[in-house]
Amino acid sequence: MDFLLTPYRDRAAAEAFLSKAIRAHGLPEKITIDQSGSNTAAITYYNKTHKTAIVIRHSKYLNNVLEQDHRAVKRRTRPMLGFKSFWAAYCTIAGIEVMCAIRKGQLATTENASHTPVEQIHALAA
Repeated sequence: MDFLLTPYRDRAAAEAFLSKAIRAHGLPEKITIDQSGSNTAAITYYNKTHKTAIVIRHSKYLNNVLEQDHRAVKRRTRPMLGFKSFWAAYCTIAGIEVMCAIRKGQLATTENASHTPVEQIHALAA
């Protein structure tokens, strides 16, 4: 999954994230979300405008897999006491997400590329 940092958590932000996720991963059959009204409104609006039939499942517990994945980001950003600019927040969170992907082995590599996390970080920096 990816992330999209926006100043507000409203329907427009949820629509932007949904469109970005669908472009990257294809159209899902079901989406599990919490009771967020903005996410529900965005999926309903997407279904209406694109004539799709994405099923919405509201479950606080089935959504925990994704929410637990955000703990690493929250653990690193909380001691910073906020960001001075939106751009700094975006760059910092993107870096944290890349480091988590490297650690989990989710970063796509070619056959000739290095496979250890340290070598992948050095390859990204080069």
